[in-house]
Amino acid sequence: MENLLTSDNMANIIITTINTILENLLSSIDNSLYSVLDDVTFISSDILETSYFQKILGMSASSGILVIANSLLFGFLIYFSIKYLLSHFYSIEIEAPYQFIFKLIFFGLAMNFSYFIIEQILDIFSNITLSIRSIGENIFNTQICFSSLINKINSTIGIDSNSINIFSVNGITKSILSFSLLSLVLSYSLRYIMIKVFVLLSPFAIISLSLNSTGWFFKAWFRNLFSLLLIQIIVSIVLLILFSMDYNSGELIIKFLYIGAIYALIRVNSFVREFIGGISTIVSPTVNKLR
Repeated sequence: MENLLTSDNMANIIITTINTILENLLSSIDNSLYSVLDDVTFISSDILETSYFQKILGMSASSGILVIANSLLFGFLIYFSIKYLLSHFYSIEIEAPYQFIFKLIFFGLAMNFSYFIIEQILDIFSNITLSIRSIGENIFNTQICFSSLINKINSTIGIDSNSINIFSVNGITKSILSFSLLSLVLSYSLRYIMIKVFVLLSPFAIISLSLNSTGWFFKAWFRNLFSLLLIQIIVSIVLLILFSMDYNSGELIIKFLYIGAIYALIRVNSFVREFIGGISTIVSPTVNKLR
């Protein structure tokens, strides 16, 4: 009997220890990550306003990356001149010189205003996202964001950070949701960085339209940037659906629907890539593998 009691006590101690560790871990995730997730998901032209980023991109033709991009204008001019000269000796199809000069001037000017162009593109997507979230805020009287989402998780599952039992359905559901949202932070942080990379490439993408042979670069650049920005619009729609669910029903199916919605948030980049193309920002469970 004494051995049996000792075994039961040991089992209770182990279960309590596991639950305590899980409570501390999930509480840390809840308190620190969700505001970060909002910042890296919903992007606007504010990401351009850091002084160092402006210096890298360049605010004038004689600063930052714009210096390199402007030097390409002369490179393109030399390239076209040589190609035009060779076209008189070989059967090479080439566009009319006046067409090339017009495109070079037009896209050269647009390139030097790339900061303004990118700012408008980012604000367009940001305003669409804010409009969708504002609809939800007016209907549900709560902010449509990941910070509010954690409150919905806890109220749905019916627990708080101090009453988690990993060996229950609620505890397992809570753990899956929290670690899934942690995966979202990694994925959307990568997306945040890649958007900045494509912003820095914008002068080269615009000037690439000057030549027919380099126009493909602009198309690839625009498709990738568009797909990355489209993600936040789809995320805001998914969040709108999440907040529209009846969380007071207490039914098990609501919890599984919630897990499905979180999975949709994780896979939204894949859906966008299958629809219009673009790059992947999905972070694998091992973190060091990027698809």
